[in-house]
Amino acid sequence: MSTSERELTLEGNEQALRVFRALDSSTRLQILALLSRNSLGVGELAQALSLPLSTVNFNLKLLEEAGLLTVEFVPGTRRSQRLISRRFDSLRVALPGIGLASGAGVIEVAMPVGHYRQVQVSAPCGLALETRYIGRKDDPRSFFEPDHVFAQLLWLAHGTVDYAFPNNLPYGARLEALELSLELCSEAYEHNLDWPSDLTLWVNGVELGTFTCPSDFGGTRGKFTPAWWATEQSQYGLLKVWRVTEAGTFLDGEPLSNVTLRDLPLEERHSLEVKVGIKDDARHRGGLNLFGQRWGNYAQDIVMRLYFQAPPGP
Repeated sequence: MSTSERELTLEGNEQALRVFRALDSSTRLQILALLSRNSLGVGELAQALSLPLSTVNFNLKLLEEAGLLTVEFVPGTRRSQRLISRRFDSLRVALPGIGLASGAGVIEVAMPVGHYRQVQVSAPCGLALETRYIGRKDDPRSFFEPDHVFAQLLWLAHGTVDYAFPNNLPYGARLEALELSLELCSEAYEHNLDWPSDLTLWVNGVELGTFTCPSDFGGTRGKFTPAWWATEQSQYGLLKVWRVTEAGTFLDGEPLSNVTLRDLPLEERHSLEVKVGIKDDARHRGGLNLFGQRWGNYAQDIVMRLYFQAPPGP
């Protein structure tokens, strides 16, 4: 996925399906129309549409999961308020089969969420397999149980989780982009749809940027969430994609920071250090949930892709 100005370009992939599903609703199309000129609050949208807040929130969630909205938290009279903006004004679709540019290649590595190298966590926290909890809930020592490598869900109120990805870039190849995608959300007691958390990603110790997740999503069962897990608890997250190129870092196709590939000395390392979590000085310290391949709404672990131009032949 990429953007030019406020145009969204979609390839024939899972992201395109989410966008098409989100647009398949007259209510959601009306919401996008109302947001074409100004950012609005949830209450303002509900009033303009003559719909209950719960209905508007449901439709906003689908539009946000598709990457079509931006949610900003601004100070309110009693607490922070959500201000909703439209991210794009036009849409372009590249049908499947175009593929990468000639001579380009891609390496993909999937890292299980439980296969971290080290963690810094504070309660409430925990891990779960498909069939049970690992260790004790709200006990950071559980993160060092031997079967943590098989975890499909982990959560923490504050802290970071570190992974080491193998650097499989061919010798002599020119890296064009590094991409990391993961399903994640905030962490509240049971769940809370109005619970923002500033979630930051680092690569090789360099901060790529922060995403403010608006919610700890629950109440509706995730597509792959095991049946034994209570519905009122965290069920699924948002699939976010960080992409680093020679031009900067992008989140879901939008500019995020000025960090470029040159800031990440990948060629000099045997592994790539990836860390995700909440900074000590974050404005919204709302915790973190990380979802694995068999939990949440997306059948994937943490996925790293290296896009490169192959080295010249002999």
